[in-house]
Amino acid sequence: MSSLPAEHSVDPLVGSEDSGPTVLRMVLGSQLRRLRIAAGVTRGAAGYEIRCSHTKISRMELGQVSFKRRDVADLLTLYGVSDDTEREAILSLTAQANARGWWHNFADLMPGWFEVYVGLEEAASVIRSYEAQFIPGLLQSEDYARAVIRDGYPLATPDEIERRVRLRMNRARLVYSPEPPRIWAIIDEAAVRRQPGGAAVMRAQLEHMLELCRLPHVTVQVAPFARGGPAAAGPFTILRFAEPALPDIVYLEQLTGAAYLDKREDLDAYTTVVDQLAVQALTPSETIGFLTRIFDAY
Repeated sequence: MSSLPAEHSVDPLVGSEDSGPTVLRMVLGSQLRRLRIAAGVTRGAAGYEIRCSHTKISRMELGQVSFKRRDVADLLTLYGVSDDTEREAILSLTAQANARGWWHNFADLMPGWFEVYVGLEEAASVIRSYEAQFIPGLLQSEDYARAVIRDGYPLATPDEIERRVRLRMNRARLVYSPEPPRIWAIIDEAAVRRQPGGAAVMRAQLEHMLELCRLPHVTVQVAPFARGGPAAAGPFTILRFAEPALPDIVYLEQLTGAAYLDKREDLDAYTTVVDQLAVQALTPSETIGFLTRIFDAY
């Protein structure tokens, strides 16, 4: 029987119907990481055991890849987990973590690094973001999203553009879900002045965002030109999860990839930046007035 402390037990709640496969992979990866560290096993040694690289072990522990039952069983043996009940609980979680989320139907449109983000977004309890160029995806109206996507994918067919719009609108349904995440967006003034699709599209987008601002779980703040330039850090999102086993994650998207940061020093740095931005930006009530004046000017 394993003599691991209680923190290594599998929380029975993580297998509930409300938990998406991404968060289950993260919980499983976190469990395996703690077991590995407790056993004094390096990532290299763990990778050798299941015939993969230490990088693959790192991605498994971050919940960024699917898990093979045999690999998890071999790792549990390596980590000294011999109790049948404990092993079966973790192996059962492995099967649940390999389930497919709704976004799998759009997998052909998304690179793997963004598919991971969509799953994390779906599982988050708090989503804090800073955007400098566009309205955040979760707050976009359908026509605004279509205009942004059309500009971003000039060679895409009309059918592909519409599927990308559907993907974004499916993500945006999170705002109206029965238990929505707390959404806090800080948006540079440039994003609310820019007009993808023209004035009529932007006017409708502003109207949509003003409606969202009145939801109790949505906070929007505009960082006006008069209060300095865009954040040096560039656009980013901080995701927080209800599951205590999961760390906060900073998401940074680039043209051809993304970074997922969960080290304490990175989290502290980006949390400090977003807190400073919130202080410098218009308050939520000032933002509603600011957006209303722009809307009325159209």
